[in-house]
Amino acid sequence: MLPTLSISGDILLVEHLSSRFGRIKVGDVVVATSPLNPQIRVCKRVIGLEGDRIGYCPNSHGIFATSVTVPKGHVWLQGDNSLRSQDSRHYGPVPFGLLQGRVWLRVWPLQGFGRLN
Repeated sequence: MLPTLSISGDILLVEHLSSRFGRIKVGDVVVATSPLNPQIRVCKRVIGLEGDRIGYCPNSHGIFATSVTVPKGHVWLQGDNSLRSQDSRHYGPVPFGLLQGRVWLRVWPLQGFGRLN
């Protein structure tokens, strides 16, 4: 999530009600269980909700090579560092049930203090 979040790690406050009640919107930063490894949590930005058509480039050439419609019950997640992020461009739409919560506030480091969305 560079440059939004620090490479050395940030302390984030995550609220869990939005993901449980379906109140996630495009632009929210969320924490989710990785679809590739359930032992890992990922922090990504919501780019699309169910029914949205997303154009994306699965490689680093910078040209939209394909598009996908986000299926019912899923979201499309991407990291802010598009050249290095492992996200929905690699593992596809993420089931809504894997979302653990919406990042509400960055607490630390202090110079970046504030809401993320």
